[in-house]
Amino acid sequence: MNPSSAGWINKFLNEFPKKDLVDVHNGLLSFYETLKKSGFIYGVSIKTLLNTPVSEFTLTQEENTKVNLFHALLYLYFVERPTSNTLEAIESMVVFYKTIEKGKPGFFQKLNFTKSPSENLERILAARIQESNTLIKTEAASLFTYALLFGDVLAFWYFLQQPKGLKNYLEALEETLIQFSIWALQSKQKKNKYDTLIIEMVSESTQYITHSDQAFSLEIVGQLKERTVLEKQFVLDICCLAVWDDKKIDATENTFLKEVAFHLGISQDYLESSIDSIKAFSAANEHKIKLFQYTHPVKQLYKQSADTVKLLVLRNKKRLVKELNESGELLVLLGQSTSRELTAEEKVKVKEQLLDIFKSIPSLTIFMLPGGALLLPLVVKLIPKLLPSAFNENHVEED
Repeated sequence: MNPSSAGWINKFLNEFPKKDLVDVHNGLLSFYETLKKSGFIYGVSIKTLLNTPVSEFTLTQEENTKVNLFHALLYLYFVERPTSNTLEAIESMVVFYKTIEKGKPGFFQKLNFTKSPSENLERILAARIQESNTLIKTEAASLFTYALLFGDVLAFWYFLQQPKGLKNYLEALEETLIQFSIWALQSKQKKNKYDTLIIEMVSESTQYITHSDQAFSLEIVGQLKERTVLEKQFVLDICCLAVWDDKKIDATENTFLKEVAFHLGISQDYLESSIDSIKAFSAANEHKIKLFQYTHPVKQLYKQSADTVKLLVLRNKKRLVKELNESGELLVLLGQSTSRELTAEEKVKVKEQLLDIFKSIPSLTIFMLPGGALLLPLVVKLIPKLLPSAFNENHVEED
């Protein structure tokens, strides 16, 4: 079975019956732990979820991620629909992704759908993985965007239970994960220059996607108590991943993690297990994962994120200048952002108008994927610097 060739889903299902893919796991928590051991939860799939090889080839991390994403979606489908069959599962996944796609024409724009549900799903998953990989082409930065792929799995589970409200659920989930990541980064006792820069970047991004207070809020944490056990454990593991960037957890980070676990209703034993899991995973796979090889991984993350945004802006320079010249208000606000702090209302306008532009430029639709919002502050900061002609020709004086 070759996950990069057409027909891999049917071959995968033919080679591995439902008992190997679903029944072997002793409940949701057992399956979640298997996902974590594979690296999928951390955004780095170093293997598939099966104990036996799925291919005669050595799979890439991208291929492992694709197989694990499909396997996870399939597992949650049969949790909710135990008497259904795999064809119905595949059809449901296609409907789910098409539902997410509404309002995002760039994502499926280049896909040619057929009458085969499995072929359509293969193309959707390939696009989904590839778009995340294109967003930030380096392992150090793609770790977070790939980790957010588990958000697809949680959203699919939600979709199976209540199809309405999916968009609001996805937005709330991403806001929650980013907000907790900020708190985790802020909990570090000694912050270097790049720790501060990445905190500022992520903190600024929340102003474009959420109106929540950036201080640790029991109200926000309390809202998660009604969430599923998988959602709460995923939030905790994302926090562990965030604080583990320098391969150590100091006293204030440990206190933060304990407080999060307590308010989420997660036992201290499970917290210790989560910390041990990220330590063991990074130690065992240090030679495979570049992020864990860097002395200053947060520095890598910030620099590579900035380089990615710069490259995308410059490659689409002519089209962006044209769109900005036609945008009016957006051009004014981006220009003013260089000399003053935009208001919350203005930041919402900037976000909405930028996303409208991104929709019209295929290579920029990647900013609309999970994790893409993290880069919005860099986009806002770099556009006036990289495209000065648009602003010089349309300079607007402030009152």
